[in-house]
Formats: sequence, C-alpha cells, structure tokens
Amino acid sequence: MKKITVKNLHPGMVFSEPVYIEGNNILVPAGVEIRKKDIDRLVSWGIETVETEGEAVAVAAGQKKDKDTAGGAENTAGAPSSGAAAGKPGKAEPESPGQKESPAPQGPVKKNAPSALSLTEVQENKGAYKIYMELIERLDAVFSNIAGGVSVEVRSIDNITARLLQAVRDERDSFIGYILGGEVTGREMAKSSVNAAILSALIAIELKIPNYKIAQIITGALLHDVGMFRLPKEIIDKRGGLSGAEVQRMQAHPLYAYKIVSKTLLYPDEVGMVALQHHERWDGEGYPRRLSGEAIDLGARIVSVADAFEAMVSQKPYRNSMVGYQAMKNLLSDNSRRFDPDVLKAFIQTMGIYPIGSIILLNNGALARVIEVQGDAPLRPKIRILADEFGTVYKQDEGEIIDLLTEKSLFIAKALDPRELAKKNAK
Repeated sequence: MKKITVKNLHPGMVFSEPVYIEGNNILVPAGVEIRKKDIDRLVSWGIETVETEGEAVAVAAGQKKDKDTAGGAENTAGAPSSGAAAGKPGKAEPESPGQKESPAPQGPVKKNAPSALSLTEVQENKGAYKIYMELIERLDAVFSNIAGGVSVEVRSIDNITARLLQAVRDERDSFIGYILGGEVTGREMAKSSVNAAILSALIAIELKIPNYKIAQIITGALLHDVGMFRLPKEIIDKRGGLSGAEVQRMQAHPLYAYKIVSKTLLYPDEVGMVALQHHERWDGEGYPRRLSGEAIDLGARIVSVADAFEAMVSQKPYRNSMVGYQAMKNLLSDNSRRFDPDVLKAFIQTMGIYPIGSIILLNNGALARVIEVQGDAPLRPKIRILADEFGTVYKQDEGEIIDLLTEKSLFIAKALDPRELAKKNAK
C-alpha cells in the first residue's frame, strides 16, 4: 500500500486501483475521478493520508504529475498496513460504500454534539457496573495479601472467577464498554487483570472451549502478572528505558508468577501455564523459554491477545490509551508474529474491528455508537445514532439504529476517542 497525503490530492485525479480511507473503506473506486467534495470531506474529518496500491493515471488540468501526486510519495510496503492486515484472521475485506452523494460533515465535533459520550454513561447499567467494581476490589484485596506475604484463600479467587464468568455471559456488552471507557481509576493492576480475564473469557467462549477449561483460563488471566510482586519496586515504577540487567529481572516475572500460582496457591498446572507462558510468542521470540506455535499452552495464547489489547486501550502513566479501533488495527497487523492466528481471529469475531461502545463518525457526518458487532462482517456493525448529519442530538437510546450490513450507502469514516469528545464538549 502507498500512502498519499491529502494535500497532494486534486479534483480530477484518477487512480488505477481503489483509493482507501484508513485502508478499510473506499474513497473512490479505480478509474473514478476524485471530486473536490471528496477532498473537502477528508479535510473536515481530519484525515491526513489515504492509501492505494495503484498509480495516478490522470490528474486535474494544470496540476503537475509528480512523484507524490502519482501515488509514490510514501511506499509503506515494508511496514504493516491496515489494508493488508484486514485480509488476515478476521477476513475483513474492504467494503465499497458507493459514490452516493451525502451531506459533507461539519467535522468530528459539532458545537451541539452530545455532551455525555463517556461509555459508562451511554451504556449505563448500574448493576453491571457494580459487579465490575466489586471484581476489581476483591482481586485487589487478593493482590495485597500476595504482595504482603499473607496467605490467600484459594476459594476467594475461585469465587471471583465464577462471578466474572457469569457476569460476562449476562452483561457482555456493558463489560466491554467499561474496558474501552477507561473511567475507572486506581487499583491499576487489579483492573488490568480483571479486564484481561473478561477479554480472555470472551475469546474462550467464541472458541467453544468447555466451561471448566474457561474457568481455568480466567483464573490464569486474573493471576498472570502476580510475579510482578516479586520484582523491585524501582524496576516496576521506572519510566525510562530499562538496563540489560533490569530487562532480565523483568522477564523473570512469569517464572515468579508460576511459582505463586502452582506452588503457593496450589492451582493445577493448566492454570500455572497461563502465568508462565503468557509472554511467549507464536514465532518463538518470546520469553522465558522461547516456545513457539502450539507448544505454547492455549490458555496462555488467549491471555496473550487479551493482555495486549487491554494494555493498548488502557491509560498508562507513560502514554495515552488507544481507541478500540486502533488497538484492533495493531492486532491485525501482527502477521503471526506474536499471536496465534486462530485465537486472534476468534477475538476479532467476538469484538469486531470497531468494538461495542466505540464512538464513530459516518461518511455523512453523523456521530454514532457501535451497539452490535457482526462476526462475518467486522467493518459493518449495527450502530445507534448519537447526532445525525443535520446536527440533531439524540438522548441515550433515542437515536435511530442502523445496520451497516444492509445500509450500503453509509460507512464508518473514522473512530473517535469518547474522552476527547467529552473534553471538547466541556469547553
């Protein structure tokens, strides 16, 4: 895929292959002129580059056909691109929205856009939220005991596992919303571990793994990072780069976790293997034992995907979080390096390219929230309109529900960060 800066697009340009927005949605098909309206929309959406595998075969009158405008400005063939990745595990093929005219959007944030777009608010479910917080608090108490060398009742962990699995089955969409929303602060390690366990449960359910095995995977996910309590605090809290010796210490934490899970808590080896192997890689370049492929425990392969996604969408002291869509794009670009392709495919099928709760901008300028993913068409979820193309704002559940699988004239232009929207609307 070649990237072309929007400022070098001109009305009348024609390309030999389709031109895509963010590698997933067609801006114009091959052989169709780019219009001024198309370029204006890209600018209003804040999109700086488009992608194509073709060359410019015609340009607007008076425009010089140079290297950049011919489509050769930035060849990214050596780097993972969302377009190439979309053909990987999730089978996400680019979809053509057609060239139907639609009102130009007024930018991703309208002056009268919804003022309450945090995921907890738009997916408010007090019962589910209470359960989510209780799981974090109870796991945090377990972690405090492990860190302090106080004996832990295994039954308390088993109760968390059982409660979490039932809650995932009952309140799946709400829990995904809490993970993506990021409103919960404090108890960071417990929150991260609960989130990883929720996502691991979703993958295991999608893979139709037996219930007893799902419970083992959830328990392993809850405890996968307990080895961190055996590392010096200065290494864990260090914000700069680690020295070689510090990296070696850090990479020992799966071994410490395995000892705690299997030797101290006396869980079966199936649980211990999740803790021991969750940093192994599909290509054999992981640690601590450089295992590869199916030599890695299935539970560990599942937690590896869940843990990576959770880390990307969570706010960290040293970096900002990603929106769910960008995190999904990163996973799709893996190309069988870190992750089991079948596990990754199951994750994409259960979460979608735009996970439930994602706030998105449509090609007609409307704002919407994803309310249902479609496993066979991850780029075409069901959505609920929050603010339509005319600026009308709808309350939480009053906006129109649109199935993008059948409404072919509409497509998702970009994903938006609800926290950024909330900040802008507060100004």
